[in-house]
Amino acid sequence: MSSTRASEGALTVPEGTAGAPPHRWRWYSVLILVGIIVGLSFLLAFLFDGLPEEMGVTIVRIDGTIVSGNAFGGGLSGSEAVGREIRRAADDPMVEAIVLRINSGGGTPAGAQEIVRDIAFARKKKPVISSMGDMGTSAAYYIAAATDRIYANPDTLTAGVGTIWTFYDRSDLMERRGVKVDPVKSGELKDFGADYRNLTGEERDYAQQIVNESAAYLINEITTYRHITPDMIEDARVVRGQEALKLGLIDELGNLNDAIMGAKRLAG
Repeated sequence: MSSTRASEGALTVPEGTAGAPPHRWRWYSVLILVGIIVGLSFLLAFLFDGLPEEMGVTIVRIDGTIVSGNAFGGGLSGSEAVGREIRRAADDPMVEAIVLRINSGGGTPAGAQEIVRDIAFARKKKPVISSMGDMGTSAAYYIAAATDRIYANPDTLTAGVGTIWTFYDRSDLMERRGVKVDPVKSGELKDFGADYRNLTGEERDYAQQIVNESAAYLINEITTYRHITPDMIEDARVVRGQEALKLGLIDELGNLNDAIMGAKRLAG
């Protein structure tokens, strides 16, 4: 009896499968695919069971001074950077709700107005909640007021709604140092606010008009979002979180985790 040795490196077909019809191979492929799907299902179930409570909630941070533009970090929160995160979360089908984590004393009115527009876009799709840390005042409170609910700590400083425009007169310092300024301008108010001279009476009145109109817009916007009256905030004082709850300036006392759970409840 003679035997034939398989050539070195040749493919050996397992016993019982040689010459198997094509439909049998299709069944093998189906069984393998089903096994993979079942295995992945068990793996995902295990992973999701251990995921943190914020799963499905995107946290967008607003820290420091609010400005318009794309700046973020270094004590600044730019409206473009913040707005981009809000809109991205709003369009993400895996995100159920958005929490704005606010720790800011305010900033420019225009920067806050741009963020509020992005919040309005997001609220058409899912809940947007605010969680205040140490502070959420002025323009930062305006942003929070535009969301569905506001959480704050008992000692969070909030409200402080108003507008301020600060001018510096360094003319005396310049004079002592021998610095002379001789502006050539096209209009009387072109160097309005320059630090080499004081404001004229007309300029001060004009600045006050701008401040008053900006504050009136801010207060009107906030009272539209919140069930409060202008006299509760028009003096621009800051309010402790515990008092803010009594006044209706915020909705609940709680930290970031409370806000996350509240957002998940609103998402339903």
